Amino acid sequence: MLTISAADVDRALTFPTLVETLRTAFREGAVQPVRHHHTVERPDGAASTLLLMPAWTDFNAAGTSANGHIGVKIVTVSTDNNAVGKPAVMGLYLLLNGATGEPEALIDGQRLTQWRTACASALAASYLAREDASRLLVIGAGALSHFLARAHSAVRPIKTIRIWNRTPANAEKVATQLRAEGLPAEAATDLDSELAKADIISSATISTTPLVKGALLKAGVHVDLVGGFTPDMRESDDAAISRAAVFVDTRAGATKEAGDIVQPLASGILKSEGIVADLHELARGEKRGRTDAAQITLFKSVGAALEDLAAGIAVYKALRS
Repeated sequence: MLTISAADVDRALTFPTLVETLRTAFREGAVQPVRHHHTVERPDGAASTLLLMPAWTDFNAAGTSANGHIGVKIVTVSTDNNAVGKPAVMGLYLLLNGATGEPEALIDGQRLTQWRTACASALAASYLAREDASRLLVIGAGALSHFLARAHSAVRPIKTIRIWNRTPANAEKVATQLRAEGLPAEAATDLDSELAKADIISSATISTTPLVKGALLKAGVHVDLVGGFTPDMRESDDAAISRAAVFVDTRAGATKEAGDIVQPLASGILKSEGIVADLHELARGEKRGRTDAAQITLFKSVGAALEDLAAGIAVYKALRS
């Protein structure tokens, strides 16, 4: 069994290749049981959450059938970790041989999640963002922001990247890192101004107050919502939902877990039939993405076990040889 670190994951993957791997995975499909949520009570401090995300399929990174694979992502969320200088979210990915159940790899779960989440957004943008989209706004300066900027730059001709965060110093830190890699990034201070100019807006925050204001969006913009992973969180307002053609990664996940979808459905701002397509339908050509240059599109991502499995297989096959 291979033990694969975050650095190993970075060596194994490229953004263009993983986008195409996910495209094939969503086209082919996989078995994805409902993720398991368990509350782990602690005698002192807040309870932790244990999440188990299994998936299995005959799909492999080469896009052909073999013995298949089984994968399980194991994630813990411990909010008290911030007080001791550790990330609140910890995780690992266990990849098994689909025929024998033999463990094949134990992969750094945080890094695998960052890669697959960013590339799922880029996959959606390949259907939903204008071909000439060149100005990217990233909202939030967490660990995922760097990956989102690089992933979107892999599928569209991005010439300007702006990073906005409530703490400007954190936005500058991400922009500096991206510039060191040759990307045209700068920190932004005026969010409303940037919202009005962006061709692609990619937001990855845990905000409960909408940051993406629909009234400010220009014609033709694509909005990529990656944060807001609980029904109480909200990154976009009702005006953004009302003005946009709405797409999701999976209908089952987005309509139950994502505040940006759950809340508008509950209020009637969004009807279930108003969700135009998910990534399965887009990848299979069953539904259309962007229909004209002026259309505003909005994609809500909550994550799918299929994405972890496809990325895990790709990492394992790249490092096994």
